[in-house]
Amino acid sequence: MKILVIQHKMIGDVLVSSIICDNLRKAYPNAEIDYLVNNNTVDILKGNPNINNIVIFDGNKQKSIWELLKFAIKIRKNNYDLVIDAYSKLQSWVVSFLSGAKQKISYRKKGRAFIYTDTVPFADSPETYLGLAIERRLSLLEPLKLTLDKETTPKLYLSSDEIEKANEAFIEHKIDSSRKTIMISLLGSEEIKTYPLDFISKVVDYIGTNYNVNILFNYFPKQLEQARKVYNSCSLETQSKIYFDLFGDSLRDYMGLMNNCELIIGNDGGAINMAKALGKSSFIIFSPWIEKKIWATFEDGINHTSVHLKDFLPEIFEGKTEKELKGKALKYYNLFEPNLLLTNLKKFLDTKV
Repeated sequence: MKILVIQHKMIGDVLVSSIICDNLRKAYPNAEIDYLVNNNTVDILKGNPNINNIVIFDGNKQKSIWELLKFAIKIRKNNYDLVIDAYSKLQSWVVSFLSGAKQKISYRKKGRAFIYTDTVPFADSPETYLGLAIERRLSLLEPLKLTLDKETTPKLYLSSDEIEKANEAFIEHKIDSSRKTIMISLLGSEEIKTYPLDFISKVVDYIGTNYNVNILFNYFPKQLEQARKVYNSCSLETQSKIYFDLFGDSLRDYMGLMNNCELIIGNDGGAINMAKALGKSSFIIFSPWIEKKIWATFEDGINHTSVHLKDFLPEIFEGKTEKELKGKALKYYNLFEPNLLLTNLKKFLDTKV
């Protein structure tokens, strides 16, 4: 049996949808399971024993319909028996339609039913603490009528060399092993997903002045200036606990470092999702335009918790569409002052540190 799972776009999406592959492996141990993803997300799938082949979709090369059709025809030659489309937008519609698979599963969307043999409702509200991002992916398995205890937690796989490299980095930078280590998800994937730097500085300073911990910043070299701005805004006491020069040059390096931390705090995004996949606790600060119910996965108020401006100023969101909120994200971020969330953060940290 040959199976193709499709999930375009960002790290969080690809990581969460990998649970589809995990469950398919349990159900069909001898199947060939391929996973079609964007080229910028491949690193998070390395070492996953439930995926036979990673099929790379280079978004930069597929901007024309002709290139997309050529890519879809290439996929068709693999003769898949089953296609599960977890993305369900133009790129995946074309690939699914032309795949030639006997069974094609995706979400139920108006005018798209002819593409698939089976469609499932696109749930609006979560039914469990797993969150909509997880529940929606699991729903795509329903047409297969699988009789198994489903895997619900995405996982990352580090090699022994990667683990050792991270351990050596902690030793080299003289991380205080008597203290717990917190990773700060300093920056989102774009400005409208990034808690204002002067605000995150106050959050970091609150942690550093009230808790005896080690603090790492998650940033890439190109983001050095922004990271330095946060560091410089912190008190000397907090700065003494920040290991500023210890950061990951790549996703795999970040994963190794995160594996040595106990928890992560900060902006929603790939860094948070990877931390959860490594079994770490999380405190997420959501952007005003992101729906918390989708990405607040595994939220139990203890190991995983989050805050959203809507939790504190719900009247702002009445009657607003996602498009309106996204267009005014920076304006609304400025209303999300640190004093609103520090009580929640204290409650979280008091059980972890």
